[in-house]
Amino acid sequence: MRLHWHRTDLRPSDNLALVTGDDPILPVYVFDPRVLTHAAPPRVAFVRESLATLREWYRARESDLLIVRGEAPAELPRLADEYDAGTVSWAQAYSGLGRRRDDRVADRLAADGVDHRIVDDHLLHEPGSITTNDGDPYAVYSYFWKKWRDREKASSVAAPGADRLVDPGVETPIPTLDDLGFDDPEATIPPGGYETARHRLNEFCSGPIYDYGSARDRPAADATSRLSAHLTHGTVGVRTVHDRVVRAREEAPDEDAREAVETFRGELAWREFYHHVLYFDPQVVTENYRDYENDIEWRTDPAELRAWKDGETGYPIVDAGMRQLREEAYMHNRVRMIVASFLTKDLLIDWREGYDWFRRKLVDHNPANDNGGWQWAASTGTDAQPYFRIFNPMTQGERHDPDAEYIRKYVPELRGVDPDLIHDWHELSPTQRRRTAPEYPAPVVDHSERRERALAMFERARGEHED
Repeated sequence: MRLHWHRTDLRPSDNLALVTGDDPILPVYVFDPRVLTHAAPPRVAFVRESLATLREWYRARESDLLIVRGEAPAELPRLADEYDAGTVSWAQAYSGLGRRRDDRVADRLAADGVDHRIVDDHLLHEPGSITTNDGDPYAVYSYFWKKWRDREKASSVAAPGADRLVDPGVETPIPTLDDLGFDDPEATIPPGGYETARHRLNEFCSGPIYDYGSARDRPAADATSRLSAHLTHGTVGVRTVHDRVVRAREEAPDEDAREAVETFRGELAWREFYHHVLYFDPQVVTENYRDYENDIEWRTDPAELRAWKDGETGYPIVDAGMRQLREEAYMHNRVRMIVASFLTKDLLIDWREGYDWFRRKLVDHNPANDNGGWQWAASTGTDAQPYFRIFNPMTQGERHDPDAEYIRKYVPELRGVDPDLIHDWHELSPTQRRRTAPEYPAPVVDHSERRERALAMFERARGEHED
């Protein structure tokens, strides 16, 4: 018999690590306190709901999901001994933390004479499979994309049959958030579970995907897949997503629609690119990917950082994004870029502060993609935004939310205000602001002045400018 250790693969189908081999399977999930140290209420709440739906799938097949609490290197050998399992399987981890944990589990299992089986399951192309001609991992996305795009991809696999599933003979409850040491999330968490993920995928690929190329940067439009949390927690498999996307491309009504589908496929490639980066450079979660001659002189300003976190900067598109994060544990991707640029280039605050806030607030947080996005915005990462290209938050708001629909949805102080006044907020006089929206704050900084400071800061880091 084999124990299958579910982690970020909370689904029964398209789960290579679950169906590998032909031995009987007893599924298990471990709430490990060492892992929970890096978790946050939104993600734990999503995981709990996803575990409940997965457990019901197993129960409908006269099996069950064994749920335990404790450190995985101790619990998995204990369970293997209790159920006389000869093997424990799981899906490959890509972060340094995850791989070190897995090494400890493998060592403990080996000491007890139990085999382990690790399967690459979260990516279409595992780290090391797409490299430069010299065999090195890519540091530039465009070259990675060309090989990723044309490489043959595996299709999804079926769920295991009921005849392969083992009944543990005991019902184990899912711990509450309080049991696990977490408060209820501040945000309203989107529904989890593999059925929700499949429904969302089919809904997206039946229509919105054909406008993805032109509409994805409009935060007021329902034009993105909203699959990020499901891919992060594995309630849908990436092969399932890619298969459905390819089908959508085949069914596209015209060339523009096909190009839109290909644009979305490029987002799947970005996801994999950042996972490869993390795998080969695990320190990237705390260290700059790109080296500068001198240290970047990030500022420490608790008041400005708090204004950013609270959505009280006086820059409407920034505040709308930060409030969406607080309310939904999610933020539109274009707005993520805007708020990240504002923190690092307007407030001149270290990207690590923003990454940590996203880690605590996002339901779809994963270290590869979040870190890649933050370092891109901070001009410290792979394919980074050049330091001299700095988002103007007012221009970004006017371009991507021209009617201020998104802004007014999340910033109630500006509801009923003319979009032109919203986009000109930084130029209004104090009297005009009081008359227009007395409860909404004035800008905490002057964008033009901070832009010049950011340029000088990066020039010093590059050794090109001295005060």
